[in-house]
Amino acid sequence: MIIMYTDGAAKGNPGPGGYGTVLKAKVNGKLLRRELSGGFRKTTNNRMELLAVIKGLEALRNPNSQVIIYSDSKYVVEAIEKGWVWNWEKKDFAKKANADLWKRLIPLYRKHRVELRWVKGHAGIPENERCDQLAVAAAEEPGLGPDIEYEKSVS
Repeated sequence: MIIMYTDGAAKGNPGPGGYGTVLKAKVNGKLLRRELSGGFRKTTNNRMELLAVIKGLEALRNPNSQVIIYSDSKYVVEAIEKGWVWNWEKKDFAKKANADLWKRLIPLYRKHRVELRWVKGHAGIPENERCDQLAVAAAEEPGLGPDIEYEKSVS
């Protein structure tokens, strides 16, 4: 089983943004841990929340992994848990924000056995706090590149 914590941040929303992901798994009795992060010069918080989940799932090597994802994003958790995203998919994401990322997430989600759990942000949960630190630090990096799909959608 893989435990994943995710968070996204944007300064200005839209503005510079970043994502942070912490992956934890026990393999052959050893606890493995991996941290992922990245950022963009102009993006939104919801995009970074989604991208944190995507990047975590993309990092998994074995298909059909059991994954529990902890996120403080109701946008991400409720869209999947309440089934909204499957309705959006049926309508080819017509006029839906972040369609590019949802389309990227869906095959990754289906490739694994995923359970999403919402956690309250900034509530002292160590791994969630770490993801926030990673996301904020990524958003503050100098020389961030473009979130191409976002910038195309707002130009």
